[in-house]
Amino acid sequence: MTLLAEERQQMILQQLEETGKVKVIPLAQQLEVSNETIRRDLDALEEQRKLKRVYGGAVKLTHFDGEPSYTMRRKLNQEGKQAIGREAARLLQDGDTVFMDTGTTVLEMTRYMAGKKNITIVTNSLPTASALLQALGLEQFTGKVIMLGGEISIQQQSVSGILAHELLKQFTLDKAFLSVGGISPAQGITDYDMNESLVSRLASGQANEVILLADHSKIGSTAFCQIAPLQSADVIISDQELPGGWKEELERIGVAWIKS
Repeated sequence: MTLLAEERQQMILQQLEETGKVKVIPLAQQLEVSNETIRRDLDALEEQRKLKRVYGGAVKLTHFDGEPSYTMRRKLNQEGKQAIGREAARLLQDGDTVFMDTGTTVLEMTRYMAGKKNITIVTNSLPTASALLQALGLEQFTGKVIMLGGEISIQQQSVSGILAHELLKQFTLDKAFLSVGGISPAQGITDYDMNESLVSRLASGQANEVILLADHSKIGSTAFCQIAPLQSADVIISDQELPGGWKEELERIGVAWIKS
């Protein structure tokens, strides 16, 4: 097998997406090159901030020291997030009671509410609540918006804490839409902020159906706080195809994958 460096690196990234970790020796054997060649490929990919080098291999790049600000996150992969938001909005049915979390991908759902009827939306996101109220005012959809109370986070543009938990406990939800920090079969559903993760965990337990919205950067990644095991989800919507290594596991636990 003779591959160009770019081809090898693309294969490395594809395997990293599927497993979350790659090792030098198995890669060298698989691609029929020297260990040193693989190390150079990994070094090059780390310089491009596409992975993180660790002893003996590499792992997906994560943000354990904190994620970018909400304003910055809104600018990242806008096209992919809009496509995911469009697919997510299609899952809304008239009369639904739903939770929408604080993620920027969930926010994109608000663009596609036209024609929805009698939707009750519970949220702890200030930007999402504002966008939904604007859509209601323009009569793009009918229903109501319930804003959870509690402590406001400037960084996350959200509300959380014990007051938010107590109010959320009062609702039975048809669907919970969660825009999470990371998804992997091993580590499950994770996010960066502890307070928001606790709200999302509670919402997932209150909902009949849990729908995860995750662009390609979240697939195979692990963030700081665990929300729930992957089998707690019912649907994953992403802008990338289902990783080949995930197919059997998702079928086993009954999680559907939608490519936006």
